Amino acid sequence: MGREFTLFSSKETKSRSDIATFLHSLADRLDTAEVTLRKGQDEIVLNLPDQMTLELKVEDEEKRNKGLQHSLEIELKWFDNDGPTGPVELG
Repeated sequence: MGREFTLFSSKETKSRSDIATFLHSLADRLDTAEVTLRKGQDEIVLNLPDQMTLELKVEDEEKRNKGLQHSLEIELKWFDNDGPTGPVELG
C-alpha cells in the first residue's frame, strides 16, 4: 500500500447555511477545473481533470462521551494519468 501525505487540512464548525454557501462556491470552481484552498498562510491550488471518481459515504459512529456521531463524507479522487473510462455496458 502506498504512503499518504496530507497537503492541506481544515476542520471547523459552521452553520448549515454557511456550509451550503461554501459547497456552492466549490461546485462553481470545480466547473472551471481549478480550485484554490486557503487557510491563513496555507494555500494549495488544484488543477482538476475532466474525469474524477465521486465517492459518497454516510456513517454512524458511537462516541463514548458524546453519543452517536453522524457523518456524510464527500470525496473526489483522481490519478495524474487518468483518462475517460466510459460508462459500464452490458455485453
